[in-house]
Amino acid sequence: MRALFRSNDRRFKAVDVFTNREGEWAAVTRSLAYRIEENRASTFDVEDLEAPRRNVMAFYGVGGIGKTALSHEVVERLSGEGRGPEQWPAIDSELGRFAPVRIDLSAQAGVDLETILLSLRVRLAELGRPMPAFDLAFHRYWEHNHPGESLADYLRRSSFFGRISSAMSVPDQIQEVLADVAQVLLLPGSIGALVGQTLKLVVSGLRDRQRRAQLMGECTRLPDLLEAEPDTDALSYYAHLLSWDLAQLPAEKSATLVVLLDTFEDVGDRSHRDVERLIQRVAWLMPNALFIITGRNRLQWDDEHLEGQLDWVGPRSWPLLAPSAERDPRQHRIGYLTEKDCQIYLSRRLTLDAEPLMTKSVRDIIVRRSHGLPLYLDLAVMRFLDLYHQRNHVPDAEEFNHDFPALVARTFRDLTLAERQVLRAVSLLDAFSISLAAAATAGLAPESATRALVERPFIEYDPTGPWPYYLHNLVQSAIREADSTAEDRWSRSEWKRAAGRTLAALGDEYRRAARLGDRRTVVACLRQGLRLARDFSLDLGWLVDASYLYVEDSVWEPIDIHAHASPRRTTVRSVRGRIAVALAESLDAIARRQRQHRQLTLDTLEAIIAGDVLPDDLTELPLYFIAECHRDIGNLDQSLAGMRRVAALGGRLAPDANRGLLHLARRLGQFPDVLAAAGSLGQRGHKDRTLGDLWWTQASIVRACDAYARERDAALRDDHAGEAAVSQACLAFSAAFQDRARALEQVERARRLLAGSNSAWSHRQLANAELLCDAGIDPSLPSRVTEAVALAEDRALTSITAYARFALCFHAAILADRDMLEAARTELRRSVKGKEFSYLLEASYFLADESVPNDVPRADWIDGPETTRARWRQLVHDRTVQIIDREG
Repeated sequence: MRALFRSNDRRFKAVDVFTNREGEWAAVTRSLAYRIEENRASTFDVEDLEAPRRNVMAFYGVGGIGKTALSHEVVERLSGEGRGPEQWPAIDSELGRFAPVRIDLSAQAGVDLETILLSLRVRLAELGRPMPAFDLAFHRYWEHNHPGESLADYLRRSSFFGRISSAMSVPDQIQEVLADVAQVLLLPGSIGALVGQTLKLVVSGLRDRQRRAQLMGECTRLPDLLEAEPDTDALSYYAHLLSWDLAQLPAEKSATLVVLLDTFEDVGDRSHRDVERLIQRVAWLMPNALFIITGRNRLQWDDEHLEGQLDWVGPRSWPLLAPSAERDPRQHRIGYLTEKDCQIYLSRRLTLDAEPLMTKSVRDIIVRRSHGLPLYLDLAVMRFLDLYHQRNHVPDAEEFNHDFPALVARTFRDLTLAERQVLRAVSLLDAFSISLAAAATAGLAPESATRALVERPFIEYDPTGPWPYYLHNLVQSAIREADSTAEDRWSRSEWKRAAGRTLAALGDEYRRAARLGDRRTVVACLRQGLRLARDFSLDLGWLVDASYLYVEDSVWEPIDIHAHASPRRTTVRSVRGRIAVALAESLDAIARRQRQHRQLTLDTLEAIIAGDVLPDDLTELPLYFIAECHRDIGNLDQSLAGMRRVAALGGRLAPDANRGLLHLARRLGQFPDVLAAAGSLGQRGHKDRTLGDLWWTQASIVRACDAYARERDAALRDDHAGEAAVSQACLAFSAAFQDRARALEQVERARRLLAGSNSAWSHRQLANAELLCDAGIDPSLPSRVTEAVALAEDRALTSITAYARFALCFHAAILADRDMLEAARTELRRSVKGKEFSYLLEASYFLADESVPNDVPRADWIDGPETTRARWRQLVHDRTVQIIDREG
């Protein structure tokens, strides 16, 4: 209606759209089927007050997610065929009739227990039968609490009941019951007020077995309820009488009562549960009805800690409301709409001449920013109409890069002050735990406020993450960007102080995770910390240590903080903020080199250096990886210069740079120099991996494998999973030259260790190990090598390319296929640049015991060329013997 009355154009159509919710409807029909099956069972007893209850289901979710719309549509669908959403499947006709009644419990509606029970009674009046036990008790209650006011007059004047056609049947049906009671008890005329002697006569008649049979049958608790003081507390127990009456109707005259209670958060006050207690009592005392409760918060009736606040609590009382319920869970969080459903909503919501008024580009940006929240879609529609009528043309898509303060108002509406403080603090985080939130608020709110907050529907839960709780993206964005209407809103300085506390809390989490070797949490702390430093101009502090720890382990998870960029903070002007951005972009580029050509990483890192933003203690990070990229691409001189520069700085990466210099020396065949210098690297410089790299080139496979194994085991002891995976991949490659069976075991172990690593080099080196394992055996090896080379060249991994081509030479030598060997050497020559990788070409002649041509640069072999030749030749011979034994 708001949309309709915003335009004078009669061609304009504003349609109320109800989208999706097939899953919720399926849950309702399952619960109905179960309820009816149990009601029809011969063992079901409506007067059994001890059996667990399975007659309540709850839908909960954030404000604006569509709970009220769902409640309305369920009533529509249950009210008759052809009503309700057309996409919902029909109900099984064997389930019989339904008597749905929807009650809005919002504060504005002003509904009390009397209204609730009277609403149920009015709905059941449509069955055309009195409800004698309830009617008798309710008559006593009404006469006592509404002296001088007839029920008929009240119903006629009521704006709530006056529009319900069956409402006026209730007084007539009550009078029919009173007349029957008077006749059985031989009272003159009809019963007026049930007080004094009249009440005693009715009660005694109900207790007398013969008269009771004539009056109400076996409703054993009616006399006691009539004798009780007819106040609100007693009224809540009258629900038992209504349930009993309903159970006495013959099947062909009965119906399943479905009670929908909407906006339950307005009565489910967590500090004062008086109204909730009465409503729960009604639900417990009516086991043959189905109660569908919709509200913002999960129903807590399964929580045993509420004993004393509510009459029946715990999973024994409400087994299907507990989180452990698997067969038929009754607590359902209403999900956000899918992208497709959002598009349908916006396309159908506003039309002009039967065509969508919104353009596709406008719909796309609204859908993207809505994260599936229907309230956001509706607010965006109103904004679209306002702009449309102001300018008389369709607004541009850029005008919907917009947050709505109303979202914050709806989110904050039923939160306590302490919960609001916690919510603002955790909006700074991707994810959080109870303890992390408590540290971030630093005394602003008690821990109990955090525990209450995490039960709210806008808090998502994922036990698999470093921290289990996180805000829905739209709620997080709205709180950060549009919190301008709340009286207790934070100022800019308060946000910055909160960010500082949160960064410090993350630092404590980082140090704890680093001690435990919990890399996932380390990386999560790094991501969130960098974003806080960027957004609030904070000192990096512990983030420097975390950055170096990140690169040390060679796992390379993504570090893209721009994915969470705040719309109002697209430009970072402060020096500290720009340092955080430069550091984050450096780490992200370093990690992305595993998934892209090294030249792209090189260009990004050189641009960061040119920007001259990083302080001295961080400049070596991009410098070192620039040198690595040059090495991978094959720019030997630039790589040497870069490694020397980093080594000269004497910083944290100096050991890595010294190792890088030795890698380059090994590529040039300067093996004795590498051996002499390797001892000075130490564990931080990965001495044993450097020795392993050296020894396999000398065909000294056992020594190479031993060195790699030492490096791997040391890394595992120190919880450096990435380094362990790299060393194991190298071990598998080295072992594959010698003992195929053992090498296959090493390949499998490497595959397991690499499962959590993004190191492209390590994965490609493992693929080379598999090529070597199949050398001399697999006739398709040449095509596999071609494929491996293409993949390596795609990432500019020149060493992997050279090793793959050398594997083909090994394969040809084993087969003694001179033509294949010569072709493989031709390919290998493409990897040789001057002296770089010429040692592999020289070794290819050792494999076949051939003379090395004069145009091949000679390497400086540790044990001399002849001894090295003999070892390479022996590896070929051993593999040949293994193949013969295998085939024999």
